[in-house]
Amino acid sequence: MSTPFPFTAVVGMDDLRLALLLNAVSPAVGGVLVRGEKGTAKSTAVRALSALMPEVDVVAGCRFSCDPASPDPRCPDGPHESGPGTPRPARMVELPVGASEDRLVGALDIERALSEGVKAFEPGLLADAHRGVLYVDEVNLLHDHLVDLLLDAAAMGASYVEREGVSVRHAARFLLVGTMNPEEGELRPQLLDRFGLTVEVAASREPESRVEVVRRRLAYDDDPAGFAARWAGEETALRERIVTARALLPEVRLGDAALLQIAATCAAFEVDGMRADIVMARTATALAAWAGRTDVLAEDVRQAALLALPHRRRRNPFDAPGLDEDKLDDTLEEFKGEDDDPEPDGPGDGGGPGDGGGGPAPDSGSDAPEDSGSGEGDAPEESPRPGSGGPGGGGEQAAVQAGEPYRTKTLSVPGLGEGAAGRRSRARTEHGRTTGSRRPRGALTKLHLAATVQAAAPHQRARGRSGTGLVIRKDDLRQATREGREGNLVLFVVDASGSMAAKRRMSAVKGAVLSLLLDAYQRRDKVGLVTFRGKDAEVALPPTSSVDAAAARLESLPTGGRTPLAAGLLKAHDVLRVERLRDPARRPLLVVVTDGRATGGADPVALAARAARLHASEGTASVVVDCESGIVRLGLAGTLAGDLEGTCITLDELRADSIAGLVRDVQGAQGAHGTQGVQGNRRRAA
Repeated sequence: MSTPFPFTAVVGMDDLRLALLLNAVSPAVGGVLVRGEKGTAKSTAVRALSALMPEVDVVAGCRFSCDPASPDPRCPDGPHESGPGTPRPARMVELPVGASEDRLVGALDIERALSEGVKAFEPGLLADAHRGVLYVDEVNLLHDHLVDLLLDAAAMGASYVEREGVSVRHAARFLLVGTMNPEEGELRPQLLDRFGLTVEVAASREPESRVEVVRRRLAYDDDPAGFAARWAGEETALRERIVTARALLPEVRLGDAALLQIAATCAAFEVDGMRADIVMARTATALAAWAGRTDVLAEDVRQAALLALPHRRRRNPFDAPGLDEDKLDDTLEEFKGEDDDPEPDGPGDGGGPGDGGGGPAPDSGSDAPEDSGSGEGDAPEESPRPGSGGPGGGGEQAAVQAGEPYRTKTLSVPGLGEGAAGRRSRARTEHGRTTGSRRPRGALTKLHLAATVQAAAPHQRARGRSGTGLVIRKDDLRQATREGREGNLVLFVVDASGSMAAKRRMSAVKGAVLSLLLDAYQRRDKVGLVTFRGKDAEVALPPTSSVDAAAARLESLPTGGRTPLAAGLLKAHDVLRVERLRDPARRPLLVVVTDGRATGGADPVALAARAARLHASEGTASVVVDCESGIVRLGLAGTLAGDLEGTCITLDELRADSIAGLVRDVQGAQGAHGTQGVQGNRRRAA
């Protein structure tokens, strides 16, 4: 086994180290979610924690790490006789992004269960992590159903496997740690809430600190064992402090005044539910024990709020994380009780997590921008410059704020796909309603019982069946085929030319795209953004799972100039061509946001039509969001939708609460065998 990088040798990252250590002291805090850019020692710090965890006593031979002092009465390897256990280090189990459900929760031998009635269970990673640490790198890239299983086990302290009438349950209590890069996509708010604490990490901008990071890393790479030996004293001291804090934890008193401050803080920041209050109480108690105190002080409540609340106050993925620390201090002061120390030491006075203090208060939320509203009504309506969007199109205009997002109608790709699990279009998936059966390709994951019995029944006499049970062979097993939903690649092509430049109009357009981005986030899509204006088109955002990044690019999008519609469509074609090579199973959905005008160059309308028909010839599902306004309408967006063989809807019809139509399936060329899409290929006359 390779020598892990010492925890105490990690430079800086006080908030990260403190959050990990608090969970080591009190696993009831609920784990840590570490958010940060790539290359910030997230994984290094988490892996280093395992060496600090105290040893555990386990029942000899138990695959589920039962505690000999109180063995699990329902352990699949039990019942266990009482007696001395075998000490071993706490395990650090890593869950890879590509893990299957069977690898996570364990698997039953279906063949033996059917033919012999034996519960032959192979434990999964949840069993391995019991009484240890379960580390999920890139947790935001895990399939949703795996995250649900993972967090359910963490909340209940047990894992359940139910399959074809065979049931297995075992204990699964572990310290859950997840890391993620927000640029690669966000977790759903419901899943964010299940992590006890969250910390934001970023690389230091101080040259001296960066020099020390490089120096220590190079020294470790040259001689891992020697480097670890130089830090052995600090590691031992920190391990002993964890043991001491654990022993002190039951004696810590959480007074009424501290409870009132916790409740008032959660109410002031309008967090949903009561989990935040409970996590803050447990965190504040762990902070007191870590500092060697038996009373929870206001400084503990403040630090607990900074660790437990930032990820719970986000209402949608476009909200900036963090807390208003001035508001936090005012709330704590307002609800300060008489039993608080009148002049408590500041939370940063005790030093970092490795030298006896509670760790400095993080600054993660102090610079977060406040909500500035939708931007509508902030300035008078600006008329477009004369000739904007025409041959002599106007110059560049400053970016305007997007309008308030809203719930949009569902846009989906027709047909049945096989892409990554999501919530947009119909697909063959591992989870969903059963639609049929097939022979398994590889390991059997979902048994189709009726089809299996039907396949085995004709051979019972030839196999010498004599009892009441069926004689089942491996060739008889049938995999259930299921239909669920997949995530798609939603590529936005946004017209930013002079014809779209009126302030109120562009604000509404950006609000519509922002709403579609929010819908893509909720449906677990990848998104990309292509814009066109002036003389050419550009990829403002390559396809990514981060809708935050797309929203940021959209906000700063300037407008003005001519309307190279053909260039925008051709650029989108290049993006989709590359993405088909990278991920051929993920089907694309092209969303063109324009008024349909095309200017610049020789015969720009014909060029745009040819570019649109190129998408249609490759079967790309598409929708045109018509941004044309005013009494007189040319219907150019409808014509473009006809060339794309897609659907055209107006900005007003895009809203889910609009009475203009029902949920629409985008009709692509692959579904156009005599069938027209809903509202497809619409053309409007002036």
